[in-house]
Amino acid sequence: MKLFIVGGNSPTAKDLVEILRKRKIRFQAPADKHFDPDNGVAIAKMITDYSPTQLVNLSDFISGNHGALKRAESSELRCQRINGLLPGTLAEICNHLNIPMLHLSNAYVFDGEKKQGYNENDEPSPQGVYGEASLAGELAVQNHHAHIIIRSGWLFGQHKKGLIKSWIRTAIKNEGQLQVSRRRFSPTYTGDLAGAILAVCQQVDCEANVWGTYLFSGLETKKESEFAAQTLKYAANHDEQIYRLLENIKIIEREARVPEIHNSTLSNKKIFDTFGIKPRTWHGHLQDVIKLLYSDRSRTSSQVEDQGSVEPSTA
Repeated sequence: MKLFIVGGNSPTAKDLVEILRKRKIRFQAPADKHFDPDNGVAIAKMITDYSPTQLVNLSDFISGNHGALKRAESSELRCQRINGLLPGTLAEICNHLNIPMLHLSNAYVFDGEKKQGYNENDEPSPQGVYGEASLAGELAVQNHHAHIIIRSGWLFGQHKKGLIKSWIRTAIKNEGQLQVSRRRFSPTYTGDLAGAILAVCQQVDCEANVWGTYLFSGLETKKESEFAAQTLKYAANHDEQIYRLLENIKIIEREARVPEIHNSTLSNKKIFDTFGIKPRTWHGHLQDVIKLLYSDRSRTSSQVEDQGSVEPSTA
């Protein structure tokens, strides 16, 4: 198996690359700057030169920053290029070269009004620019017969912890008060998603006829307020300021506004029935991500102190 990865700088791709290196699976992940959807010839040459057995597209407008969901509303052209046009260019190339393609999408292709978790039979109805671009990308990928689309749950991970960091910082600044959206989602660890993607690729490599669309998310769904509260509880194990504020934590819910959606919870039944991939609990991963966050802070502080203690030059 030889994988050609597009979107190698995304949080999920970084976790996937780590797994591939550990398992000594061959891959190539060129820098994002090489993937201009208007220059299909150059992209096709890269893919042809590497001659992969599968292509995995993990490029995404909001891959590294949850705040980019709103920014997409004022950056429609760029969002469309990454989430809509690029998947189409890749699918056309894969179809021509007869290479299977796995494409990562998201729950924002739905309108969020369903009371229960979404499944693969639910009709997409995107409410914002990001969701519309994501659906356009899906439709383009579907033109290539040998395709798999995975719509993921709400992502967090060791390379995607910006919102977690923001919650902690805001709670400290506002003496325990934090405002979040009134919405439900399926927290999904990027490392688990990367593992699921590899498991799917391995079965495709065995020539399994499994083409189509699948949903994948973490095991337990939560309101954003509940997930944020759990985040602060775990952070208290590393942060004295948060620990002192625990009894005064007050999380205020505001109404979710487009492009946010009220419900992005997902069912894992089809991906389990087809591939045997089980959803995993996210609690341990959340604790690890928070521990890593404070470990990063400690390293940064130590570096600053070391730089401050350097003897002045006498030259």
